[in-house]
Amino acid sequence: MSPLLESYAAGRWFRAADDGEPLLDAATGEEVARFSGRGPDIAAMVRHARETGGPALRALTFHERAALLKALAKHLTARKEELYALSVRTGATSRDTMVDVDGGIGTLFSYASKGVRELPNDTVVLDGGLERLGKGGTFVGQHLYTSRPGVAVQINAFNFPVWGMLEKLAPAFLAGLPSIVKPAAQTAYLAELAVRQIIESGILPEGTLQLLAGGPAGLLDELTVQDSVAFTGSAHTAGILRRHPNVLDGGVRLGVEADSLNCSVLGPDVRPGDPEFDLFVKGVVTEMTVKAGQKCTAIRRVLVPGPMAGTVIDALAARLAKVSVGDPRNPDVRMGALASLGQRDEVRKAVDALRATAEVAFGDPAGAALLDGDAERGAFMTPLLLRARPGATEPHDVEPFGPVSTVLTYDGLDEAIALAARGKGSLAASVVTHDPEVARTVVRGLAPWHGRVLVLDRDDAGESTGHGSPLPVLVHGGPGRAGGGEELGGVRAVLHHMQRSAVQASPDLLTAVTGRWTAGAARTEPDVHPFRRSLAELRIGDTIASAPRTVTLEDIGHFAEFTGDTFYAHTDAEAAARNPLFGGIVAHGYLVVSLAAGLFVDPAPGPVLANFGVDALRFLTPVKAGDAIAVTLTVKQITPRSGADYGEVRWDAVVTNQDGAPVATYDVLTLVAKTWPAESAPEA
Repeated sequence: MSPLLESYAAGRWFRAADDGEPLLDAATGEEVARFSGRGPDIAAMVRHARETGGPALRALTFHERAALLKALAKHLTARKEELYALSVRTGATSRDTMVDVDGGIGTLFSYASKGVRELPNDTVVLDGGLERLGKGGTFVGQHLYTSRPGVAVQINAFNFPVWGMLEKLAPAFLAGLPSIVKPAAQTAYLAELAVRQIIESGILPEGTLQLLAGGPAGLLDELTVQDSVAFTGSAHTAGILRRHPNVLDGGVRLGVEADSLNCSVLGPDVRPGDPEFDLFVKGVVTEMTVKAGQKCTAIRRVLVPGPMAGTVIDALAARLAKVSVGDPRNPDVRMGALASLGQRDEVRKAVDALRATAEVAFGDPAGAALLDGDAERGAFMTPLLLRARPGATEPHDVEPFGPVSTVLTYDGLDEAIALAARGKGSLAASVVTHDPEVARTVVRGLAPWHGRVLVLDRDDAGESTGHGSPLPVLVHGGPGRAGGGEELGGVRAVLHHMQRSAVQASPDLLTAVTGRWTAGAARTEPDVHPFRRSLAELRIGDTIASAPRTVTLEDIGHFAEFTGDTFYAHTDAEAAARNPLFGGIVAHGYLVVSLAAGLFVDPAPGPVLANFGVDALRFLTPVKAGDAIAVTLTVKQITPRSGADYGEVRWDAVVTNQDGAPVATYDVLTLVAKTWPAESAPEA
């Protein structure tokens, strides 16, 4: 008897007492593993996540969490061949497995990078700028995100047992939420192997990842207002989850990615022989055959101009005829089996429904000519291309979750957009065109109905990841029928798991809460120039107030000549006098910023290693010849970089004139050594 899959629950591996039901190799029908619906103590799993995993995770900064994700990605990369070897039993070819396994690992790497580059080395995230709530500046407001003391539950589909888990785990982990993973039974053996590799590594804090390889009964009953559920699967099951009392009335957040009748639109400008024609045909066939069409983003509806239908169908059929179907262990096989015989039966039922108003243009619904494999025990199916009759409704209602697409014709872009919208909301759409007006019209028409729209032409094809590839940096989800959820999307997905709150306080207390200096808060002028202080010595609020410098007409003329910026407001007294904003010659804004730097910079070698940018620069009041400017520079935020001997310091800069009026405001960004003198630093 094959091994019974185990759950990882409350710090240990749990094995059910019964023998479970067999899970079969998709291509050979051989038993791979057994799955029991009798799972571990779900209440104990949720409690373990809340009491052990959550506190350990929230004690770490975003950068520390990101470092763990990076280490985990490296660990899985070194062991992915073991995952590849088992993935073939799901019916996946090597190409299919790369999408699942390498795609999942790549998502970990991406979030690890974004966690360091786009999130602070802290446990809270500020959202937007400061809101001044009173005239005197003593009452201010700031939005911020904090981690919820809850659990992220993921209920995953069978088609991507590795990527589906990791793409949900990464943003939840960064957000400070421990995860409980419930994989689909049919391919749970691959998810279990991935979780074993993760747990055995010891990289993640205990309780931050648990696996429920059993029935989900009672899982939502244990969740409360701080918890969330991310579901990928059928609209029917999503409906059941939406009606659960803890979702309806208990505040449990539910994100859904469900059925999706994605489309690809061939622009009316495209003709046979154009690069876009070949790109369109190739894209449709790829989406039909990768993972045997078992992708939530696969192209189900192929929208083409009426006069092009026959030509497009012939080209698709010719390319599909070259797709070899069979056992994915054979390296010459391009499309493997569906996940199970039951899944194949479901696809065939969908095809029967579609054939009520469509004819088969390519393929045999009853079977498949195999390059290799067992036609009786394997869940094989030929790619099927259908052509819908005018007015057909089934292609907009029935999703065949397999290698099946339906060609529909349109007459004009308005009809193409209307046909796409009849899918009632989808995850992904694509339009293949080289005409800017076609791209503009179709994208604006499709966007309200789709989570992602690919515009493909000869210029971006070389770098395009294709119609159906979710990317960590872009939102994965869609409106309406597709569930209304949003996963991925870079830092958006992290913040989605967190709580946004508006904090109202005095500048001093808001500075204490946020860890970031707030305008109006107390400043400290140290005896030592702040640029002489290392990261370890600097404190929020450290300030330098410069002496004034008078800006002369000669300064303005020299800057204009030296830089070539001879805009009339700086060089032509008569023209500048007629300007209603200036009323005479004024200094260049960049001259003001440059002179300000000269007022606060300490020139000797020291802990400040580099200036790497300026944020939010605004010129508020013109500076005229004879004005005296001064600058106040305050340490606003300190962000040590993990694994480096330096960190980032954000300085609040305010340049004022002789009347005390601000003429420019901005943030200066510097890299500062953690200690000074540092071993790697030059001698002063």
